[in-house]
Amino acid sequence: MKAYLLFALKRLIQFIAVVFAGCSAAFFISHLSPISPVDQIIGRVSGQSSYSPEAIVALRATLEELFGLNVPLHIQYFNFLARLGTGDFGPALIAFPRPAIELVMLALPWTVGLLTVTTIFHWIIGNILGGLAGYYQNSRFLKAFGIVAIGVQPIPYYIVAFLMVIIFGFLWPVLPISDGFAMNVRQGWTLEFAGSVLHHAILPAASLTIVGLGTWFLGMRALVSNIVTEDYVTYAELAGVRQNRIVFSYVIRNALVPQLTALAMALGGIFSGTVITEQVFSYPGLGSLLVRAVNGGDSTLVLAISCIAIVAVAGAIFVIDLVHPLLDPRVKSE
Repeated sequence: MKAYLLFALKRLIQFIAVVFAGCSAAFFISHLSPISPVDQIIGRVSGQSSYSPEAIVALRATLEELFGLNVPLHIQYFNFLARLGTGDFGPALIAFPRPAIELVMLALPWTVGLLTVTTIFHWIIGNILGGLAGYYQNSRFLKAFGIVAIGVQPIPYYIVAFLMVIIFGFLWPVLPISDGFAMNVRQGWTLEFAGSVLHHAILPAASLTIVGLGTWFLGMRALVSNIVTEDYVTYAELAGVRQNRIVFSYVIRNALVPQLTALAMALGGIFSGTVITEQVFSYPGLGSLLVRAVNGGDSTLVLAISCIAIVAVAGAIFVIDLVHPLLDPRVKSE
């Protein structure tokens, strides 16, 4: 237990360092942008009606104070670090004066609900089927599934997504192809709203699963195909250990260690792949919000989304690191 707690402490320190470095980099990159939120707002206000030069100067001073731009960059950075723990990134330009973190929190459940659940789902199913295919190499069903997986896996996700939109949205219009829920359904904790959300998530989830399932299946099958030749597996078979126990306790469990690392990377890729996913299906998540923020020159909202993504990705990898020793005790001594 002591060794595990020391291991967890080291990983926690790494997690804090990664979040600090990532958020700091996001802050300086966003402030190097030539697009100023103050100039954006003044341009919009000036275009709607005429103001005197004195009023424009007063408005600029007020906005610079509101956005924290009236102090040197290093002071802005320290103020940013002080507010980071509370999630105060300032007002969003595209929904001024609404706080940027409020928009992020509204979009975050859609991204997490769709992409995280889908990724974990096809990781579990793909690894189970791949493990069985690697052990039962003469199974006709698993051989056929492997052939399909080899054919589908190289296809880019967005191609599968567009094909599903064409098939189920136009040629055979039985599923919704845009938005997160029906327009005539009121948001709330009701069965009607939950059913509408699940109905609209079928196509995005299915297109993600079709491509992702093949990747995990092929990876696990290759790992298990090597493990089944190990001496301890042969000894367990000769000793009369039940086949189900050999498959799940000895073979698949050992093969899951590198697959867990790959899962952490996949969860990290959620926040980069969400842009394509949500744009194809007009899904109201972080990807769509990020595109709106970039198009509107909203550096505050871009910074908020970036920091939330950094914390989420680093947190996912941190959790996976903590699970590793439970599957492979050798991690504790490294």
